[in-house]
Amino acid sequence: MSTVGLLFVGAVLFVNGLLFLGKVDPKSAGVFNLFVGGLQTAIPFWLISHAETPDEILGAAGIFLFGFTYLYVGIGNLKGYAADGLGWYSLWVAVVAAGFGVTNIVRFDDTTTGLLWLQWTGLWTVFWLVLALGVTRLTAAAGWLTLIQAFTTCTVPGFVILLGEWDRVTPGHVYATIAASVVVFAAVALRTPTPEPAVSAPAPDVRVPVSA
Repeated sequence: MSTVGLLFVGAVLFVNGLLFLGKVDPKSAGVFNLFVGGLQTAIPFWLISHAETPDEILGAAGIFLFGFTYLYVGIGNLKGYAADGLGWYSLWVAVVAAGFGVTNIVRFDDTTTGLLWLQWTGLWTVFWLVLALGVTRLTAAAGWLTLIQAFTTCTVPGFVILLGEWDRVTPGHVYATIAASVVVFAAVALRTPTPEPAVSAPAPDVRVPVSA
């Protein structure tokens, strides 16, 4: 069930990446964020209620980070709230996500999954920079990074897991996607010194386009 949720996280990241780039109406994206946020909140509740070990609870707890992010985005977009609160929440989520990444690598010897978590750490950190600190020159780069991670960290992994082929994915495959993401992010950031004000939501009067 968590794998199905991961697949739909890819969908909402795709929509929110386009939202950062000014290609999707904020309220329209807000509705879809509520759908996925509700799903990613219900799933961990179900998993925790049926968990038999602390490790199972630990594994389910991380899903709440996504669920509450999308609920925050959805409500913020529909109500027109400023994005700074979401930006600071993203910083907290980035720190916790880093903990999940290290835990997967060190405790569970699952480097592949740990690297996914560390990529989400980077994504939430970018959201913090744009939405809370107002580093608007990274808005377009954040949009492209969100679009890329929609596929490399969620849609493709989710589908591969559903096919039962995740064991064939190596850390080397993930490192390759990380390298590609960094190259695209850096290229867009360097060539976009001042994004259009309506592209994203770092300003108080613009809606909240973000997710992870």
